[in-house]
Amino acid sequence: QVQLVESGGGLVQAGGSLRLSCAASGRTVSIYAMAWFRQAPGKEREFVARIRWTSSGTLYADSVKGRFTVSRDNAKNTMYLQMNSLKPEDTAAYYCAADRNYQGNYQWPREYDYWGQGTQVTVSS
Repeated sequence: QVQLVESGGGLVQAGGSLRLSCAASGRTVSIYAMAWFRQAPGKEREFVARIRWTSSGTLYADSVKGRFTVSRDNAKNTMYLQMNSLKPEDTAAYYCAADRNYQGNYQWPREYDYWGQGTQVTVSS
């Protein structure tokens, strides 16, 4: 089992920045990749970014490319999401997820085996 805990959410004005963290514990050796998703009220959960756990490969949703950066610190078993130039449409609950065995659908929530409880990001205009 892998446990994931997000932190770093909050209220920020448009154009501002936030950094989210996701601390992993438990059987972290089983992690193949980790990702960030977000879900706004009344909308489906959507993919934001993904990073391989033991290499430098990253993937981003088009809506966040150039503004968000995903990174990790394996020594701390922690993944980060640096969010710059935030927009009101970035407002959502942000979730981290861990993937044990890539099945080819990295943008689908069902690809992922473990989830955190989420952290709220609110961007005011």
